[in-house]
Amino acid sequence: MTPPQESKPNNLVQTIERVSQILDILGQNPQGISVRDLSSKVSLPKGTTHRLLSSLTYLGYVRQDSKTRDYSLGFKLVELGNLLLGQLDLRKEAEPFSRELAEKTKETVHIVVLDRNEIVYIDKVEGDHNPSGLRMASRIGLRNPAHSSAVGKVLLSHFPDEELNQFFRGKGLSKRTENTITDTAQLKEHLKMVRNQGYAIDDEENEKGVRCVGAPIYNEAGKAVAAISLSGPAFRVTKKMVQESLKKEVMETALRISQQLGYREGR
Repeated sequence: MTPPQESKPNNLVQTIERVSQILDILGQNPQGISVRDLSSKVSLPKGTTHRLLSSLTYLGYVRQDSKTRDYSLGFKLVELGNLLLGQLDLRKEAEPFSRELAEKTKETVHIVVLDRNEIVYIDKVEGDHNPSGLRMASRIGLRNPAHSSAVGKVLLSHFPDEELNQFFRGKGLSKRTENTITDTAQLKEHLKMVRNQGYAIDDEENEKGVRCVGAPIYNEAGKAVAAISLSGPAFRVTKKMVQESLKKEVMETALRISQQLGYREGR
């Protein structure tokens, strides 16, 4: 479980901070963005922004369209991302179980971890329904708020009280849909229920029209280090189906992955 986000260090290198801001904005603009617009978003002079982009382009972290001259993320980041994912034993160990669950239920299965108190998708397996039907907006590497997702809620439910309070102080409970829980006291009570029952439901709380059920994945020390979810359109993943079969399927898959990681119940 990731600890609450640390405060900004006093010795943070300004250039590194600026580069981080630039890369974040480029990631939010996959179609590309001009130097002028980018410099405005990062509140830097156009010349400074251009110098940083030139260095990042030379190193492969950024690329420039030869026609529009707009900038976007470079393939060096894909290389580094793949190296990171390759180092995640969790993803490797979970993949066969995720695939089996997706094939059995024909819905989309995700594996996520917490990073800086947001969920990050580290794996996604599409079910048979989705090639010809609705596709989930999720993708590997995407971040989402923890409080509005099933996977986020099962991980938050394992936070000690003080860490949970820090989470509430550091992250606002943004309203993603009309079903999102945005009241702190209500969410705390909800997380207690999630912890007791061993699973959580995202009842169209993060994305309208999508329902998910998630369960925690434990490591050998019994620590919730990740979560698995099954997601699909609400008209297919109905509340009745969740209660009658899907929650059991997800919880059993989570346990099998946990056991693969060395977890033993009652240890």
